[in-house]
Amino acid sequence: MVMKWMDEMRRYFLLFFLLVFFALPAGSWGFFGHRHINYHAVFLLPPEMIGFYKANIRYLADHAIDPDKRRYAVMEEAPRHYIDMDHYDNNVQTLPMKWEEAVAKYSEDSLQAHGIAPWWIMVMQGRLKKAFEARDPNMILKTSADIGHYIADVHVPLHASSNHNGQKTEQHGIHGFWESRLPELYAEKEYDLLIGKAGYLVNPSQWIWQRVQESAHAADSVLKIEKQLSHRIPSDQRFSYELRNGMVMRQYSSTYAHQYHRKLNGMVERRMRSAIHGVASFWLSAWIDAGQPDLDQLKASAK
Repeated sequence: MVMKWMDEMRRYFLLFFLLVFFALPAGSWGFFGHRHINYHAVFLLPPEMIGFYKANIRYLADHAIDPDKRRYAVMEEAPRHYIDMDHYDNNVQTLPMKWEEAVAKYSEDSLQAHGIAPWWIMVMQGRLKKAFEARDPNMILKTSADIGHYIADVHVPLHASSNHNGQKTEQHGIHGFWESRLPELYAEKEYDLLIGKAGYLVNPSQWIWQRVQESAHAADSVLKIEKQLSHRIPSDQRFSYELRNGMVMRQYSSTYAHQYHRKLNGMVERRMRSAIHGVASFWLSAWIDAGQPDLDQLKASAK
């Protein structure tokens, strides 16, 4: 009986492992994209911040994917990554920027059902400010890595659409295609990620909502362009078996990805650049709002 129970537990753990680690890349920018965004954001910071952040750049990059890992363990986590703007007619003007006002208008259950990403980012910004005020290096790093993930997510057009993975238009898999496959193929070879310095955000909530509106408006193009391309190219040319993360997997072929990438006309690069600048600017704004504490004194304590 004990051996049978142990065998069953091993199968459960194996299933859990497969569900978590093979599902994650399709959930957002993917491991590569989120790490890339947090990593490059560090170099946009002013001298007073860059020493501390650069000394911990590997932590910030590696832990950029933590919120995606939590999606499979914390029930409340998933809605923090998206907002179904088509539920609100793709118009941010109908949505109160303050959470309490939004709850009063729509109810918390309804908001949770359609995603709360913009409001949650402001919660995280408040936590980051408090971490700076407390001079807590570990909390600064943890919260910086987390908020970087959420800010990156709202730059993805399909994170602002209820048709988040093309399930409504027979385009299943397009989510990971746009935000994971394309950056992995082109970010290091073609994207210009040398961006100007981070800037202080007088109204970070308004900034986030503007990015959400942009994503919502771009979602139709993401879907329409791929649909048109798929009508011209047969399935056996759209997919191939290629090596990914040390495994041979069926995925969109490099040839098809190249054509889709060109049709998007730089969209993925523009959204990644905006995400990088936004992450750095949120870090900077929280630090300034906290009174610009001396981060050089925290280097030795940071883990």
